[in-house]
Amino acid sequence: MPADIQRLSLLRDRIHRELYDSVLPFWLRHAPDRQWGGTFNCLDRDGRVWDTTKHMWLQGRLVWMLSKLYNTTAPDPEVLDVARLGAEFLHKKARRADNRVYFSLTREGLPKSLQRKMYSECFYAMAMAEYARAIADERLRFEARHMFEACVAYSKDPSLVGRHVYPHLPPVEALAPPMILLNMIEEIHDPGETTYDMIAVECVERIMLHVRSDLQVVLEHVAPDGSLVDSPEGRILNPGHAIECAWFLIEWGRRKNDKEAIRAALRMIDWSFDRGWDTEFGGLYYFLDLEGHSPPALEWNMKLWWPHCEAMVAFLMAFRETGDERYWDRFEQVTDWTFEHFSDPEFGEWFGYLDRRGERTHSYKGASYKGCFHVPRALYLCDNILGEMLKG
Repeated sequence: MPADIQRLSLLRDRIHRELYDSVLPFWLRHAPDRQWGGTFNCLDRDGRVWDTTKHMWLQGRLVWMLSKLYNTTAPDPEVLDVARLGAEFLHKKARRADNRVYFSLTREGLPKSLQRKMYSECFYAMAMAEYARAIADERLRFEARHMFEACVAYSKDPSLVGRHVYPHLPPVEALAPPMILLNMIEEIHDPGETTYDMIAVECVERIMLHVRSDLQVVLEHVAPDGSLVDSPEGRILNPGHAIECAWFLIEWGRRKNDKEAIRAALRMIDWSFDRGWDTEFGGLYYFLDLEGHSPPALEWNMKLWWPHCEAMVAFLMAFRETGDERYWDRFEQVTDWTFEHFSDPEFGEWFGYLDRRGERTHSYKGASYKGCFHVPRALYLCDNILGEMLKG
């Protein structure tokens, strides 16, 4: 426990109210499409729909999030009803006969785009697994697992999702596939189940290829043996992504009593924050280059909502695992900066995009990459952990 219990209690109360009085009501009020089914995700600051396109990976995230809240802390019929709208739309409109899931649909549910990536499928599986628990539907539970197994195949053979592999280019392994699969296993498996443990172990091994103790970095892309790839792609660092991956490892380590996985996760958090935190203006950079070059992405020095959400979760988990006050201090540091810059007390929910100085660049609360996920998930996890800590 931190020395200042009163501060812990006040911070937990702030996080709890932010989730249940601001963020959750925003999505319950503005997301449902009662005419065509499903939910809107392109919402302006005040919740007005600015684009009726429905992005299926975000619909999957919303269904998972609302179902999780309903199953654990918010057994409210309205929460389940909005989850139902999204789940039924996903099930009827998004999944193709070849087990692919569209990236975006029209408001009515007609196809707009299909990505050469597997993330719509990943969040489809997570959504169906958690919603199946909410309504006790074994058929959906089986479907979620079938989709998860398809995602495992997609992660190993990108040609299955339409990505051409050029034989003259050296192979590159990305951090994203094994980390999302590891998180999916934590969400899809039932307590005490070991069905996917071998896949999880393989995911951890693949993640560890990206963790370079000699350089004290987590690389987004590496060669299959973990060696450096001599290119901008190989040098790119994404502090928020590495920090998110780290708390996935902590979750796995706690469940399997894997102390080494937890130690590796703590190193990942430390290195990523030390490099990624902007000591002049505060906040986490979006991208960095290993050798100090300017990253190709124009938004590299922007401050986005989701890395800060992941840092809140990771530092609180790190403190719970170690009792090290340094992690508590950083949890407070990140949480205070995040609430000050992203939270919108007037209309609810959070802004998503700031420039380096912390000034808002976009007013909307939802778009093709921001939806009902990172903010409520972080608040939900932090609220639960702080609540457990206060109970002793």
